[in-house]
Amino acid sequence: MNDGLPPLRDVIARHDLGARKALGQHFLLDLNITRKIARAADVGPDDLVIEVGPGPGGLTRALLETGAEVIAIERDRRCIAALEELGGAYAGKLSLIENDALKTDERALAKGRVVKIVANLPYNISTELLIKWLRANHQDAPPLWSLMALMFQKEVGDRIIAPPRSDDYGRLSVIAQAASQPSRAFDLPARAFTPPPKVQSSVILFRPAERPLADFRGLEAATQAAFGQRRKMLRSSMKSLWGDAAEARLAAAGIDSTRRAEELSVDEFLKLASTRASAGSSASG
Repeated sequence: MNDGLPPLRDVIARHDLGARKALGQHFLLDLNITRKIARAADVGPDDLVIEVGPGPGGLTRALLETGAEVIAIERDRRCIAALEELGGAYAGKLSLIENDALKTDERALAKGRVVKIVANLPYNISTELLIKWLRANHQDAPPLWSLMALMFQKEVGDRIIAPPRSDDYGRLSVIAQAASQPSRAFDLPARAFTPPPKVQSSVILFRPAERPLADFRGLEAATQAAFGQRRKMLRSSMKSLWGDAAEARLAAAGIDSTRRAEELSVDEFLKLASTRASAGSSASG
């Protein structure tokens, strides 16, 4: 590298940055891989990138190398000093936020700019963060992000892109595919990480949906009811949301009440979500 920085393993040893299981940490130190992630996200000098869980800064280095501005959100105080050293090598390009990403207002950090979100996500909060960011592009406000490149456990990545009637198809599949256009960039073996997790990982790309969702929370409610009892027919599972009105609402959406959640397409779930408006008054639990 031409930034004069020490190898990441030296940084980890000097700052005593052993990965913590409680924080879902698995550090990605191979700069060939982190650069591949930055390329997959098409990060360049004009971009503002938000990264979550940078740890010792492996992916952060690759993002900064592109000339982009990076806002790194890290809750592990042990990593801050190492990241500050990295920021010193890229003056004015790295902003550090010591906070829990689930409690962070990314829109406030972006200050009106549309960002890219690129992260090797902590596995224990990865789906919560994904839903948070998907929802952000479907609020009554300008889009937060133009592209996301996010690392998940491979089984989570499989669920995100799964088609209807497949074993992996579920609530996460529907929400992700309704709220964005997800695709798999590439997979990574466990040995790419320090320490190696017990599973493979996938980098998933998310591009904005073609049109904003009219009722994101309605979709969340409909998928929670349908997949909460996924082996039951919809006329039974949707009673948790609509009570005795379930059959009528399914009929209004043009959906056969004897079908099961895994058989419905994303578009059909959007029809279910659109019937939610007065569901609260009729649901009996």
